Amino acid sequence: MPKVNEEVEVEIELYEPEMYRVILHNDDYTSMDFVVEILMKIFKKNLQESETIMINIHEKGSAVCGIYTFEIAQTKAEQVKQLAKQNEFPLLATIERDE
Repeated sequence: MPKVNEEVEVEIELYEPEMYRVILHNDDYTSMDFVVEILMKIFKKNLQESETIMINIHEKGSAVCGIYTFEIAQTKAEQVKQLAKQNEFPLLATIERDE
């Protein structure tokens, strides 16, 4: 049986992944200091950015903490939930598609 070398041209389409916003929501129990700590620890914000976002959460009811791919956004929201639970705070983090 003869060897056949064949060249095949394949087109690959690459798509940008969908991005998701991680949103922290205000509540009457979670301390402002804890929210700042979460923003610095999980979202890698500096102190000034963290305080600004925390004030927005407090005044507006919620604020976007970062925009990530789905898996990363989901992981960060889960990390918030776990740390809040460990510290007995009801802090809520949700994700929504960035449009």
